[in-house]
Amino acid sequence: MGTEEAITSIIRLVGGQGNINNVWHCMTRLRFDLVDDNKVDQSEIQKLPGVLGAQLQSDQFQIIIGPKVNGWYEQLLVALEQKTLTTPRGKPERKSLVSLFMDTVSGVFGPIVPAIAGAGMIKGLLAGLVALQVVPAKSDTVIIIDLIASGVFYFLPFFLAVSAAKIFKTNEYLAAAVAACLMYPSLIEAAKALAAHQDGAVSAFWLLNAVPVPVFNYASSVIPVIFSILALSYLHRWVDGFMPDVLKTVFTPTLTLFLAALAALAIIGPTGIWLGKALAWFIEGLFSVSASFAGLIVGAIRPVAILTGMHHAMTPIALQNFSDRGYDMLMPMMFMANMAIAGATFAIWRISRDRQEKTVTLSAAISALLGITEPALFGVLTRYKKAFIAATMASSLASAFIAFFGVRLYGYILSSIFSLPAYIGPYFVFAISGVAMALILSFVLTTVLIGREQ
Repeated sequence: MGTEEAITSIIRLVGGQGNINNVWHCMTRLRFDLVDDNKVDQSEIQKLPGVLGAQLQSDQFQIIIGPKVNGWYEQLLVALEQKTLTTPRGKPERKSLVSLFMDTVSGVFGPIVPAIAGAGMIKGLLAGLVALQVVPAKSDTVIIIDLIASGVFYFLPFFLAVSAAKIFKTNEYLAAAVAACLMYPSLIEAAKALAAHQDGAVSAFWLLNAVPVPVFNYASSVIPVIFSILALSYLHRWVDGFMPDVLKTVFTPTLTLFLAALAALAIIGPTGIWLGKALAWFIEGLFSVSASFAGLIVGAIRPVAILTGMHHAMTPIALQNFSDRGYDMLMPMMFMANMAIAGATFAIWRISRDRQEKTVTLSAAISALLGITEPALFGVLTRYKKAFIAATMASSLASAFIAFFGVRLYGYILSSIFSLPAYIGPYFVFAISGVAMALILSFVLTTVLIGREQ
């Protein structure tokens, strides 16, 4: 059975096209919002060639494909005979706030992860080259490569706006226009002047001397733009609802943009900034109690979060940390979790006696080493519960170790073995030690726990 036949079978086994409200994908999974989850034949879907696993999680039906998910997604859209599912058919029950949050985060970040990961990898390699003095830090070469890597993060609000517009079913170009308001040079320059305490810096602009517009730098921000586009979606429908048909073409986008941009600048953006700061402060508070304890907790929940599809919830916090503090300590822990999963999977590969299973397991282990853990988790570790426990223990201990020594990143990068150049600097030896600990400890624990059963 080829991919095309598998896609046709997936549509049938999830209840047919009429049962699909929406579909999108992240790095490794097809994610479905279905009208009736009871129509899904999960066991048959899991038997399809190329499918690594399937699960219903937080009102999403997720099919784990692995690195080829984008190709499957494109073929799925062709099979559905439409580019996007823009008209939800309605679910009989309301989703919980947690489900809505997870749908939103995974839906918004999933499509833009390739751009973020690619730019992050370039940024990490550049940092390594500068640290090793391969290229001078102030050279033109560094400037050019840095702008290639940093452009995505600086203009992240535009990427998020377009992606969020698709999730919230609103106009993508109006969404980009709202993001442009948040990124306009006058606002950013005023925010930089205020941050530097320069003479003449203002803390707010005033619209008609009546509406204060607080000054913030929204470059690289996450939460403000997502909530702004959510508001845009409601405003657009509201304005379009009462606007006479003869005036809709011109005045619906005019009034919608004005109201949405004003709301974003005066209310939603500042609130989002403070909400993002609050999330960062919470994580920082956890670290202030005990960095090692924070590492134990984050490292322990990371494999489970990936397994349940909830790991995207950490991405906005990490990106907000980069924006506010210039560094983040969560992503190194994600790195440790990936290495622990790889180590446990390598152990299963070594222990296994079945040739076909060894081939599949080795491929999954290498993928985990390169930062894609779903094949290892769903294809291997879910079948070996003790190996999963071993990976979780190793992830927790390695994360506590690097947290104790303050290992941090200064830019987003995929949690892959190739991420190591990004750690070159004062924390490099501890990062290397953490990777070794995660790999070796998970490998040894898995060998001990599973080897006794062989």
